[in-house]
Amino acid sequence: MKPKVLRVAERGWGSYRTVMAAIRAAEDGAVVHVQPGVYHESLLLDTDVTVLAEKGPGTVRIVAAHGPAVSVVGGAPVLRGVTVQSSHRAPAVRVAGGAPVLEGCAVSGGGVEAAHDAVVTLRACEVEGAAVSSVHITGTATARVEDCVIRSVSGHGLTLSDAAVAEVRRTTVEGVAGIGVVLVGESQGTFEDCAVRRTGEAAVLVHMPARAVLRDCRLHDTKAEGVRITDAPGVTAATDTPDGEADTGATGREAVRVRLEKCEIYDSGREGLLASGAASLRLQDCHVRDTGGAGLIATGTSRVALDGTRVVDVPGTGLAVLERAELGVRGGAVARTGANGVHATDESVVRLTECEISATAFTALHVGGSARAEAMSCTVRDSAQHAVRAEGSADLAAEDVRVERARMTGIDVKGADAVLRRCVISGAETGIRLDTRHRPLVEDCEVLRSAKTGVEVAAGAGAVLVGGRIDGSGSAGVFLDENSEARLEDLTVSDTKGSGLVIWAGARPRIRSVTVTGTGKNGVYASERAQGLLEDCTISATGYPALYVGGGAAPVLRRCLVRDTAEDLSQADDAAPTLEHCYSSGVKKATLPAPGADDGAEPAGAGHGPRAGGAPPRKGKAAAGREDGAEGHQLPVLLAELDQLVGLEGVKDEVAAMTKLMQMVKRRQDAGLQPPPLSRHLIFAGNPGTGKTTVARLYGRILAALGLLTSGHLVEADRNALVGEYVGHTAPKTTAVFRRAFGGVLFIDEAYALVPAGQSSDFGHEAISTLVKLMEDHRDDVVVIAAGYPEDMNRLIDSNPGLASRFTRTLRFNDYSPDDLVRIVEYQAAQHEYRIAEETAAALLAHFDSIERTERFGNGRTARQAFQRMTERHAMRVTDSAEPSDEDLTLLLPADVPSAVL
Repeated sequence: MKPKVLRVAERGWGSYRTVMAAIRAAEDGAVVHVQPGVYHESLLLDTDVTVLAEKGPGTVRIVAAHGPAVSVVGGAPVLRGVTVQSSHRAPAVRVAGGAPVLEGCAVSGGGVEAAHDAVVTLRACEVEGAAVSSVHITGTATARVEDCVIRSVSGHGLTLSDAAVAEVRRTTVEGVAGIGVVLVGESQGTFEDCAVRRTGEAAVLVHMPARAVLRDCRLHDTKAEGVRITDAPGVTAATDTPDGEADTGATGREAVRVRLEKCEIYDSGREGLLASGAASLRLQDCHVRDTGGAGLIATGTSRVALDGTRVVDVPGTGLAVLERAELGVRGGAVARTGANGVHATDESVVRLTECEISATAFTALHVGGSARAEAMSCTVRDSAQHAVRAEGSADLAAEDVRVERARMTGIDVKGADAVLRRCVISGAETGIRLDTRHRPLVEDCEVLRSAKTGVEVAAGAGAVLVGGRIDGSGSAGVFLDENSEARLEDLTVSDTKGSGLVIWAGARPRIRSVTVTGTGKNGVYASERAQGLLEDCTISATGYPALYVGGGAAPVLRRCLVRDTAEDLSQADDAAPTLEHCYSSGVKKATLPAPGADDGAEPAGAGHGPRAGGAPPRKGKAAAGREDGAEGHQLPVLLAELDQLVGLEGVKDEVAAMTKLMQMVKRRQDAGLQPPPLSRHLIFAGNPGTGKTTVARLYGRILAALGLLTSGHLVEADRNALVGEYVGHTAPKTTAVFRRAFGGVLFIDEAYALVPAGQSSDFGHEAISTLVKLMEDHRDDVVVIAAGYPEDMNRLIDSNPGLASRFTRTLRFNDYSPDDLVRIVEYQAAQHEYRIAEETAAALLAHFDSIERTERFGNGRTARQAFQRMTERHAMRVTDSAEPSDEDLTLLLPADVPSAVL
């Protein structure tokens, strides 16, 4: 059955003179044909009626005298080809209910407003408003906008608020005085194949917790940002992993709230994108270019993920991450920036994977403040400054990163910490420069064709270089500056125009299994006063003497081989090198003996053959009398210092026994024999104040005196130092602390706190797993001592199978007896020039006997507190004397002994 047709005309043809009259008479499904003309009236629609312009779009105008020109409160009415106009004070179309469709319509004046639970469809319409927003969807309303053009002469283009939902396709928002698209409240919007352009402010604003998805959209010619994301008070960021992989599992993490897929952002007045507060943003296969500022800025606690996205041709920084924001980048590129490619500072986190950063005016990847950056399988090329720079308290991890043609340093670390694995740096002015006391790790990296130095370790800095090669340096291959402490192992240095290894004054490197070949100058240049140890190294094809030792320098070379060069050794008159089992082969002017000159055995430096045999140690003039080394002179002093400690008899016996065993290990190693199995890691089980830290510090110094550790320094740590606050934070934090202990002892106090009882998912387990691996990878470089209450340490050992095999010895620190505590007070008194009379010692013994051994009892701390209180009581007593004698000033009496117990 055909729908009933009603006709409207201002005069003549038609049954009705007003549109509203026809609508009142219409049944559901009726069609109202309107003849061309201007109808000054307001329509109220609540039925399923269709109103269409008989002669096509633009021929019928409905103009409201006041209020909306069209109000919809129910039904599913359709307006087709009609022009609707109101004053700017009220919307031209107001939808409070129903499901109206506007097709081919032109709306001007106050625009379109939909509220409550209405469902409105705009199809092929033009909306131009002079109100706050040309199209405003609010409440729980739903809008479908297709093939439309939205303009606004004084406000925003399209606004979604409250819990509104909109699907927008093939629509253009342009010529907007304010923001193109606004989403606030709990609203949600999906935009496909849309354009937002020529806006007076940002193209898109999302005010969290609103959600937006943009696909195949173009945002351009804006006077502010392309996309701006902020948050409402109390909103927390969606915590997807920074590389963009959303986690909605047991952790309760929310999904990303703003997504852009295959979108273009260009010609913005400010940043391409700004994510602030607790914003959550993801870009996939997008293109950001020709912005007015940075390509993207992430601040606050925002979380941003870029996948396959290009940020190019921006006048500022490509990607800037500030405060506590997190950025993850996978694939894509940052290129041709007017400042940094990626800049991270404050406490931000950046993770870069398989992306490219190129042609930056400043440093390509700059990490400062306390930021943390991870770069995996990335390429960095053509930087006008450094390719990668980490400074301040930042933390950098780079794996499989390729750096090409940096005008300054390929990777520059100043004050920060860094781990570099399998990186390739080519064509930089300086390949890698390390100026930090954090002992950064450079593992299996290649530094090729540096204009100057391949790797530089700055004055006073520490570093660990393991594996890899340095080739074609314009100056030195490796430069170890004044007083630096570096460890080099399994490294190849070749074809340098300068010397292969330069050891400057006071530097104390430990170099093992390093090959140096094809140098323009010396293979190893030890400057005046240089020190250090070189073992199992091979040096060949050098332009100058393979080894040069400057005045006052005293390096130790052990089992090294010089071959195929003009001269093996040159040294200043007052140089004092120690040469143990070192040889030369194929050398025209040889100072070192040939391999097998004494017993036919080849040195380890030759790459084969036993360690035993060869020539005895050779010494320079200043080396005379150093044969016993540190072990001969320092060890008895250290053991005597250990023996002087009060109490701890069992501990002292254990350490003395271990010392003898390690002396034997060292002597067997020096003789080229295999050492017996030995684990130097220890468990210290004891209550607080029983001397665990003191013994740990002495233990490290003893190992250094034996030559089993390079420095023997003590690094103290606890759970707070090792365990991170979020996923992925713990392993780098633990690794950083471990590296600070290289050459010494890592002392973990209250180690059982890493495994809280009943919390199997605690991040402490990750710290333990990381420690187990580090202890295996660096078994000769760090000794780990785990300390804590005896009853809790078993839980620690049982938490990871790797701990039991690494901690095979437990030293038990018993509580101090009252006599021990008296001796500690007497020692403290002597240190501070006080005397304790016999009757005072008896009073002290009675005092310590009276103390109840509760959890507040502090052992040595209790003794020190007692001494402090005694000096206070002594001061109060003596101050009242008019002219106290020397004895009055130094003698502690029984009256000074505290009478109160803990």
